[in-house]
Amino acid sequence: MKYKYKKYYKDFLIQSTTEAHVPWAQRIADLLSESARARGTGIARRSPHYIRETIRSGKAIIALHRDGRLAGFTYIETWDHGCYVANSGLIVVPEFRGCQLGKQLKRASFTLSRKNFPRARIFSITTSPAVMKMNTDLGFRPVPLYQLTSDQDFWEGCRSCPNYDILQRNRNRMCLCTGLLFDPEETRPHFPKRGWKSVLQPTRWMEHARALFHEGLHFLNRL
Repeated sequence: MKYKYKKYYKDFLIQSTTEAHVPWAQRIADLLSESARARGTGIARRSPHYIRETIRSGKAIIALHRDGRLAGFTYIETWDHGCYVANSGLIVVPEFRGCQLGKQLKRASFTLSRKNFPRARIFSITTSPAVMKMNTDLGFRPVPLYQLTSDQDFWEGCRSCPNYDILQRNRNRMCLCTGLLFDPEETRPHFPKRGWKSVLQPTRWMEHARALFHEGLHFLNRL
């Protein structure tokens, strides 16, 4: 990952992960598992091994309190040869909820995605109204699931969700989660193609030069 994220927010340091953060993998995996049990749907469990590899790759964002405690985590994944980037696994330690840390983590993962994969479509799937609001504020829009990645490995990651059978029955086209997509092409200004004459406007420049020439002659005649 060429771009590394780092920002201080209140009592927290939010940054891209490094090898130094690997010891937090077990704790993060436990938090994701606890959140999945509490919510019942909309969040996938991840093994400590998977979290460790994600941390080492630098494709994750971690938030640490100034006293060194883990405060939050999220990660990104690339699919379809980098054409899509998923923002996933957003988790905030319960004692640090209510201070907008989740929103800061979401912005951090979005920035990490945009900087490292500027042409990729960024997406998220969730059942959380709060996460939907965060995504919408960043320019995401709700879309059907079939408009997201077709990479089967991504959808296999939903296997730990109790509603995975619904997803399978609908061939990855519909589930209880809402798909949210940010398409960089939709934020790029589009201009109609124009020929060199319409861009340079030679006639206009010739008229301007002619006017200056006549103005110069008029000035010399007055000398």
